[in-house]
This record gives sequence, structure tokens and C-alpha cells, in this order.
Amino acid sequence: MNEMKRDELAMEVVLTAGKLMIESGADMTRVDDTMYRLAKNAGIKEPRIFETTTGIMMSAPKSKLTRIEPINERSINLEVVSRVNDLSRAFQRGELSLEEVDERLNRMKTTTPFFVFPWQLLAAAIVSSTLLVMYGGSFLDFFPAFFAGGIGYAVYWYINTRFKVKFVSEFLGALVIGLFASFVVRFHLGTSMGMITIGAVMPLVPGVPLTNAVRDVLAGHILSGISRGTEALISACAIGFGIAVVLRFF
Repeated sequence: MNEMKRDELAMEVVLTAGKLMIESGADMTRVDDTMYRLAKNAGIKEPRIFETTTGIMMSAPKSKLTRIEPINERSINLEVVSRVNDLSRAFQRGELSLEEVDERLNRMKTTTPFFVFPWQLLAAAIVSSTLLVMYGGSFLDFFPAFFAGGIGYAVYWYINTRFKVKFVSEFLGALVIGLFASFVVRFHLGTSMGMITIGAVMPLVPGVPLTNAVRDVLAGHILSGISRGTEALISACAIGFGIAVVLRFF
């Protein structure tokens, strides 16, 4: 393989790795480290890489190659982040060739395991009920919070996967949680609407994006930190608006 072809393949590998990590919720410091490690070990001299939460730009000055990779979807899948990071280190140690890394990254797009919806639903319900107790709620509200968290997460998941409407899914999920909490308290199936609501909305709270936003700002990735922080803030506002509608009208 001549040098130009190898640089093209190296850029493809680096951009694919970066895109997978950003789409899966990695902080920019980790993304930056992984991309530069792959590029330098692939033989690209003085790689120029600029990444944000919505796109990656990369150039190889010696080969006069430039590529832009858009990023349209973002979620949380730390399994992908871990696997890409492991691949970059295996490549650095010489255990994998560039072609093998490219093949595994492309395979990772479709074969990385992810928890199926029933397990996600169960986890959301358990988190909701246990956090209610941890925050000082009554054990009488344990099961109302369990079902409220599960129903709210189901609505959030359905809107997010079927319609791809950002922030509306958080609003509707919180709205359903508030309605359910109001219903169970009104019919004396629970004791505290506030505690049930607080526990049930926890699975919807954008904790990882907010944490990554702070890490990005502290690491000097100001643009990514601000964009992630803004996204987390809007998500939190959508959740708050959903609960506010219930408190105002129901």
C-alpha cells in the first residue's frame, strides 16, 4: 500500500473511532487522546484534528488530505467507548494492523451489545424506587415510584426512538410521571407526590452530558463543553416544564 492510500485509510480509521466515541457519550479529552494515538501510530505526521459534539475535522498536512465527519446522533453507550479505547491501545502495541482496526471499528457500528428495552425499563424502575428511599421518601411510595419511573421512561424511550424529536421526549416523559404521581396520591395509593416525582424523573436527568460538559470546559474544550452544557440544560428544562404543567393544571 502506497503512502497516500495508507494515509487515507488512517484518516478513515481515526474519524470512525472519533465519531463512535462522541456518539456514545465520551468526553472530548478521551476522544482527542484516542484519535491522536491512532493517527500517530498509523504514520500520519503532525495530524491536525478538531472535534466537537456535532462534527470532526481532520487534516494530514504532509499528504494534503482533509476530511470532515458530521455527527448527528448522540447517546450513552460506554461499552463502545471502552472498546474503541482498547482498540487504539492494541494498535499502539502493534497487536493489530491498521486494516484490522478498520474492520473492527466498522463491525462495532452494528454488533456492539446494548441492553434491550425490557432491561432498560426495569433498571429505570428500580433506580426510581431506590432513589426515592435514599432521598428520604416513605416505603409506602416505593412501588408507586417504581411504576411511575418505568412508565415515564417507556414514554421517553418510545418518543426518542420512533420520532427522533429531541427534548420533547423528556417533556412528555416527565409529564406522564407527574400525572401518574398525581393520580396515585389522589386515590390514596401513595403518600407524597413530590417524592414519587423526584425519584421517577431521575432516569431522565442528563447526568452524563452534564458531567462531560464540566470535564470538557476544565480540559480546555470550551466549544464542546458549552454545547453539551446547553444540551443538558435544555433537557433539564424540558423535564421541569413537564412537571410544572402537571402542578399548574392538575
